[in-house]
Amino acid sequence: MSGFTLGPVGWRPRVPPVRAEQASPAQLAALEACPPAQRRSTYFLTLANDPGSLGERGALFTEVMYAEGGLDRADRELATAVVSMVNGCVYCTSVHAQRFVELTGETALMQRLLAEGLDIPLAPRWRAIVDAAIRLTAAPEAFGPAEIAALRGVGLDDLEILDLIHAIAMFANANRLMQALGQSILPGGARAG
Repeated sequence: MSGFTLGPVGWRPRVPPVRAEQASPAQLAALEACPPAQRRSTYFLTLANDPGSLGERGALFTEVMYAEGGLDRADRELATAVVSMVNGCVYCTSVHAQRFVELTGETALMQRLLAEGLDIPLAPRWRAIVDAAIRLTAAPEAFGPAEIAALRGVGLDDLEILDLIHAIAMFANANRLMQALGQSILPGGARAG
């Protein structure tokens, strides 16, 4: 059972998170570099144990996922949900699948992706994005000119392609941190994975 869901997924850390009220100035500054809605999440408080790394990571995440221009935000969310599915990260899949639905209204489509897998029929643009995310995640050495050409063929320009690659690559790291530092908890309390 994959456990992929549009429902809320929890996360239980294996490393004690920093308590916000006891955070050092460096830890608080690192948290401030993170997206506002996530600054007090258990996950980001766990990452705050290493404030230097969290500050850099939080700033990178904000720039890659929320930058103006370039790839549409919904496309970034679709790609990161797919990367998270390929990597088996139930928590990140849920979060980014929900964000994709919020931005597009495509609940049924996302439910099908989660339930049936990544090979379902999709509009050409989304198919190319999903295929690129799968390839770059599962076999980065095989990602090359053909994948770039497929993305260009559905209308992505060079900046959009670069944004897509940044989002996919960043989530290779994000998923591994999430999975190594804790356990996804499905609705009802079952552990994912």
